[in-house]
Amino acid sequence: MRLLPPLALCLAATAAQAAPKHTIQVDPLTTALGFVHLQFERALTDRVSIYVGPHLRLFNSLLSDDDEPYKGYGAELGVRLFFRPTAPEGPWVQMRGVAAHLTLDDGDDTAFGGYVSGLGGWTWIFDEQWVLAAGLGVQYLHYAIGDLGPKGVFPAMHTTIGYAF
Repeated sequence: MRLLPPLALCLAATAAQAAPKHTIQVDPLTTALGFVHLQFERALTDRVSIYVGPHLRLFNSLLSDDDEPYKGYGAELGVRLFFRPTAPEGPWVQMRGVAAHLTLDDGDDTAFGGYVSGLGGWTWIFDEQWVLAAGLGVQYLHYAIGDLGPKGVFPAMHTTIGYAF
């Protein structure tokens, strides 16, 4: 059976309205490394999304025995460009940045830290609500206070789980 054009357009518009345009995600990999990121994403167009969220360095990496007694408080901002007109879902490239105020646990020193990353990846949305994303790329970090913290160019990874609405 062939749908009449007005009915087909109506059904397509209803499906497009039902697609989620927002996500809230947490990055389990960076959390394990001691950096907590909560990302609030909004699809601005069908190919571009932006996200923002708090950035917290509250504890040492769970994957290292090194004691680095400092905290970091700041913000993360990212822009994703999607290869398909399905934002916030599908394959993407992104630029992200973090800016943070770093303080030693003993309060003796403070510094500005942060990083920028370029990545490519994919976001999947299951059952129109559950989000899973992964990506790889490169980053420049200067997240150091005194002799503590990373400085230089490193691989970048993106992993998130979350909720779409």
